[in-house]
Amino acid sequence: MNETVEHSGGALGASPARSWLRLPFLEEFKSYSWNRFRHDLIAGATVTLVSIPQAIGFSLILGLPPMPVIISIVIGGFVSALFFSSYHHVFGPTTSVCLIAAATAAANSDLGLHPLQLVAYLAFLVGVIQIIAGLCHVGEVTKFISRSVVVGYTTGIGVLLMTSQLGNCSGSTIRAGSNLLNTLAQTAQNLGAGEMSVWAVGITLLTLVIFEGVKRFRPHWPNNLIGLVVLALGARIFAEFNPDLPFRLVKDTGSLSAILPHLSRLPPWTEQLQILPNLINTAIAIAIIGMLEATAITKSLAAKSGQHVDSNQELLGMGAGNLAAGMFGVTPGSSSFTRSAVNYQSGATSQLSSMFSSVAVMLILFFVTPVFNYIPIPALAALLMRVGYQLINRPQIRISVLSTRSDAVVFFTTLGVALFFRLETAIYAGIGMAVVLFLRKTSTPTLAEYTFNDTGHLTELPEKTQRLHPQISIIHVEGELFFGAADLFQEQVRRQAEDENIRVFILRMKNARHLDATTVMALEVLHEYLRKTGRHLIISGCTSDVSRVLRNSGLMKHIGEENIFPAETNPTIATRKALLRAQALLPEKGEIRIFYSKKMENQQLDKADMEDYMI
Repeated sequence: MNETVEHSGGALGASPARSWLRLPFLEEFKSYSWNRFRHDLIAGATVTLVSIPQAIGFSLILGLPPMPVIISIVIGGFVSALFFSSYHHVFGPTTSVCLIAAATAAANSDLGLHPLQLVAYLAFLVGVIQIIAGLCHVGEVTKFISRSVVVGYTTGIGVLLMTSQLGNCSGSTIRAGSNLLNTLAQTAQNLGAGEMSVWAVGITLLTLVIFEGVKRFRPHWPNNLIGLVVLALGARIFAEFNPDLPFRLVKDTGSLSAILPHLSRLPPWTEQLQILPNLINTAIAIAIIGMLEATAITKSLAAKSGQHVDSNQELLGMGAGNLAAGMFGVTPGSSSFTRSAVNYQSGATSQLSSMFSSVAVMLILFFVTPVFNYIPIPALAALLMRVGYQLINRPQIRISVLSTRSDAVVFFTTLGVALFFRLETAIYAGIGMAVVLFLRKTSTPTLAEYTFNDTGHLTELPEKTQRLHPQISIIHVEGELFFGAADLFQEQVRRQAEDENIRVFILRMKNARHLDATTVMALEVLHEYLRKTGRHLIISGCTSDVSRVLRNSGLMKHIGEENIFPAETNPTIATRKALLRAQALLPEKGEIRIFYSKKMENQQLDKADMEDYMI
């Protein structure tokens, strides 16, 4: 059971300087106890059991030796925990970041840098971007990103992770960083050429059986760790009888060794500036992905624990972790959902649990590295395929696809770009599509012609022949009138204005919102058009915001203040006054009777007005 501890961190509105200087874990010492220390120590050890197998698997995705990935967990995880406000947030290499980094390294192999140098510089750039974003309080912006984007992106990661391991599971070679079609084509080509190992396929299936068996019969045991250790011990024993193993081991990609982290020089400044254009877009994408992952993870866990979490503080922590990873010459990282969830479930009570985990990883490297060196590569591939399958959240996919058409389009756009183009581009494509569909949805104002009925209420006009006065048209405008709606608004009003019998147009704008410069210009064009044809424009029901925009832009003076009627408490009063003004502008006076409910209006009109309007 997770111990409930009151969080004493600062508020979301803290100044950037205070956010940067604040180390939330120091505040926990005010109420820290031996009981909390015991919980954190157990949680940190449990997270370690998950971290090492994952790190070795991520090295397989990156095509790099395991040590840089493990050091990223040690350094990045420790440094980031110093700044995190969440007790349970764990930083380190993740599936999404590793897939993007692998594709980036493969695409920029002609730059003359070793892949590890590229990903380390990428980590440094991501760290700088995330720290700047945290200082500028950009963390809260993530709440405006559609959940369908996140679901589509996560699904794409899951599919790509599974397909990226087809080569390791079958004993063939597939180029790292390929998209779905290229991976499937290479796999089919390898199988057609007979490039498949029975040993690799058998170890893959055996690993999956062990994972599922432990999960079913001992659900609280670390099934991933147990499965990999069993396979490693089996491979070690088999190697005693047959040194020339028919399958690859972790040590074949780069042996694990007990070394202490040390600072590593980044490329010279001149070289950094040369390769910056090639990496900056990817760095921004990873920073955005990190913000999304951190928000989703920390808010989900905070809802369960009741802890207050500062999104900007989490962003600063990730930035510090990536900056440290870059300076130590290792791989970038992000928020790990798996390790964070394990940290919460294991009873962590402060950020110290993540720090303990980083220290424990280093200690394990000094004592049990020979076991991990003998893990078969197909076994790691099976682990990664299983992780990829678990990333595909079918209930969330169903909600995204079936809720609304817009959500479905956003989901499939994000998923399609992730699978068939570039993974980091999928985030931009998904967010862009969501924004476009949102603007389209909100940029469709409703225009309808209204009239007064026998009870004095404004209602939609069923037939144009039923106007109170054939030369006066009351047009009710409802919806958003920002730049995205201006053209449609102007077109609809102009269509109404084509009726030359109408001499005065009353725009009832009580329910019009977010007027901006583009709409003001559209109104000005409409006013000029009507004036040239000897007709008039009146605006009624203006809210304070609409009146302010009309006044500041100068349009109120241009149209004439006598032709603009602000909204009043009774929603029909402004339109009644506009109708009186419209009659005064007509050369031929007619009679219009506007009936009203005295009960509704006895507080709105003075005694002189307490009769039917006669025009």
